[in-house]
Amino acid sequence: MADLLHAGRVGRPHGLDGSFHVTRPRAALLGAGRELLVDGQRERIVRRAGTDERPIVRLERCRDRDAAEALRGRELLVPLAEAPALGDDEWWPEQLEGCAVHDGARELGVVRALRALPSCEVLEVELGGGGDLLVPLIADAVRGVDMEARRIEVDLAFLGEDEGSLPSAAGPGEPAPGGGA
Repeated sequence: MADLLHAGRVGRPHGLDGSFHVTRPRAALLGAGRELLVDGQRERIVRRAGTDERPIVRLERCRDRDAAEALRGRELLVPLAEAPALGDDEWWPEQLEGCAVHDGARELGVVRALRALPSCEVLEVELGGGGDLLVPLIADAVRGVDMEARRIEVDLAFLGEDEGSLPSAAGPGEPAPGGGA
């Protein structure tokens, strides 16, 4: 799914002209004139109203309230190649999901999701040995991101973790941490 970005989901109809509210919106992807994928079909946004937090859109094929209601609950997707350009050291969450997370030579796990917290965004990392690790997306915690290699380098010492504080992934033929022989 890294090649498609989630722009929102079709919510309840708004008015009689085929417009609808967008739930879980990503405003940067919902501009008038933008093309979206809905059920695998390209649809052009012909109306954009409301706010960034509560957008209202109408698609070209939606000519009345019944057409909008028929799409309710459907996902609105944008191909990554057609998304607005981001700045240096910025990524869409879908690009980071599934990336391997390392501290030097030690593989820690994979990014499950990017979460927005009040102070910053964090990577939710599913550790190879079980459990989770939250890594804030700040320069001190993240040493580098290599999108081509799908690898993220983090600094466990900055995160207050040491070699023994995280579960380690069990190798082939080895018991899992805490497992008996």
